[in-house]
Amino acid sequence: MTRTYAILALAILAEVIATTALSRSASFTKLWPSVITIAGYVVAFWLLSFPLRVMPTGIVYAIWSGMGIVLISAAAWIWYRQTLDTPALIGLALIIAGVLVVNLFSKTVGH
Repeated sequence: MTRTYAILALAILAEVIATTALSRSASFTKLWPSVITIAGYVVAFWLLSFPLRVMPTGIVYAIWSGMGIVLISAAAWIWYRQTLDTPALIGLALIIAGVLVVNLFSKTVGH
């Protein structure tokens, strides 16, 4: 199961890179951010297919999308100075809490 989570983490990382590049692609008018976006999403979805073999789809997607939202928000804050207000930070904390609850307490995950 550790390998499954490692692959899922790589899928999340690829998705974060792709989404960050997407925001800089200017609607796919800038070449390199567009190439990074497309390649990143291809890699992300390919990697995402592996955890789906052994974990329920809803659980994989909850982890992937939840952590993706949090990490993309953090990347935008750090690199592009897109600050977050208190309600946004609380919402992101709730997303992290939800991912933790699913992983730590759900019998569906199949640890």
